[in-house]
Amino acid sequence: MTWHSQEARLALLELLAQGVLRRRHSQAAAWEHLASLPWTQRTGRRDELALNEARRHDVLALLARLWPSWQDTLDALEARGLPPTPEGWAALEDARRAAALPVLPDQLNRRTLAALIAPHSKARLTRRRMAALGAVMATGDGTARLRVPDGTEAHTATATLSLAPISAMLGEVTLPQRALQSGVTLVGPLEALLMIENLGVFRDLPLLPGWLYIHVPGWETTTARLLLAQLAQVPAVHFGDLDPNGVRIFQHLRQERPDLRWFVPPFWADYMTSHALPTTWPADLDLSEAPGLIRELAHQGLWLEQEPLAIDPRTLPALHAMIQQ
Repeated sequence: MTWHSQEARLALLELLAQGVLRRRHSQAAAWEHLASLPWTQRTGRRDELALNEARRHDVLALLARLWPSWQDTLDALEARGLPPTPEGWAALEDARRAAALPVLPDQLNRRTLAALIAPHSKARLTRRRMAALGAVMATGDGTARLRVPDGTEAHTATATLSLAPISAMLGEVTLPQRALQSGVTLVGPLEALLMIENLGVFRDLPLLPGWLYIHVPGWETTTARLLLAQLAQVPAVHFGDLDPNGVRIFQHLRQERPDLRWFVPPFWADYMTSHALPTTWPADLDLSEAPGLIRELAHQGLWLEQEPLAIDPRTLPALHAMIQQ
């Protein structure tokens, strides 16, 4: 038995301090080994060991050899009302890291925050860890790639930036998530928002006058949802692939905007013979409110990608008609 993992040492500490040890997945090897030793005995409860008091000195000797500072750790746990378990140890470590935090800015990337308050940058920012950060806002630092119509501006409390000339020169503009969280707003004569799933369509679809195009790649919808909430009075349309993931993305976005419209024009069915591809539609995917074409594709085990519609001359009139209706 290797006792050098923190979970194994904590199993010894819990057994010594509380007299019993519950079986946990993270401590399974230590629990099984202790169960085979005369140091413990089974209790009436399933997956629980009790310390054999006559062998307490054996547990104490092993713990002292493996973890010389165990008493200091136990004292620190008890001072905070934490149990000597993996969960209690994690809470103690979080508290120690929180106490050592420097003064933080208003916003930080969630990976940066995790590296400060958690064991590493890819660890979860739990509710407890976020509470220790106070008013600091965690951001994923996503971006929204936009194609904007004439007259569109970005506003803050102190400045205004015209975005249309930038979009005309570069083909698009990028709006960071952190900017939206800091109070940047979009204003202008916007007739509609079009959320486009695939990059090729986002760039190749001609820009309708008065329409704001937003690239929404897959499940990275945080920045797009900030825009949807900000421009709540502007009609919004989703245009994505007709496949299971495209359905889920639409349903996810519709939680933010219940009035979000789904662009599935009838002429898209013309592509079924030439462009439909096989796929598996999950039986538990809710298609009760999906357009008929999507239900037909699911019935046949097929899907359609959106790219061909980028240059179909019927696409722009169909989009315009959605808003007029």
